[in-house]
Amino acid sequence: MNIVRYDPFRELRGLQDEMNRLFSSSFSRSNAGEGDQIMRGAWNPSVDIFENQNQIVLEAELPGIKPEDVEISIENNVLTLHGERKFEKKDEGDNFHRVERSYGSFTRSFTLPPTVSSENAIAEFENGVLRLTLAKREEAKPRRIEIKGSSGGSGAKQINTEAKSAKG
Repeated sequence: MNIVRYDPFRELRGLQDEMNRLFSSSFSRSNAGEGDQIMRGAWNPSVDIFENQNQIVLEAELPGIKPEDVEISIENNVLTLHGERKFEKKDEGDNFHRVERSYGSFTRSFTLPPTVSSENAIAEFENGVLRLTLAKREEAKPRRIEIKGSSGGSGAKQINTEAKSAKG
């Protein structure tokens, strides 16, 4: 008699394999020669967001998109990027062998901290990269407060302060 080890994850791996097979066959790209039937799946441009003492900067990679095809809006401290990359067939005689780039519309939304002001936002588009700069509000910027000594001590001291937002 053979001893068979019990593997509690065997059936989960089988289920995962079946799901992978289902999704890979259902959502595979169409035949490239069929033009408009090329999968127009959702795609999201890559985005970097960073900040310094005075501003928050968002950089989004938007290759192949014209600046006029991108909409930027800020409403209730939510920044939204919306646009579309269209598939353009150069010539009716073109026969694509492979189409790996994604096409279609995209929407990305980001919640901004309350310390950001959308009043003087600057958007620049260069080499397929959108750079959006948002200034911080004056009350959110770090400032120095000087403390003066009263009785011949070592003199004045400075303390750096920084406004912190309450998270909820």
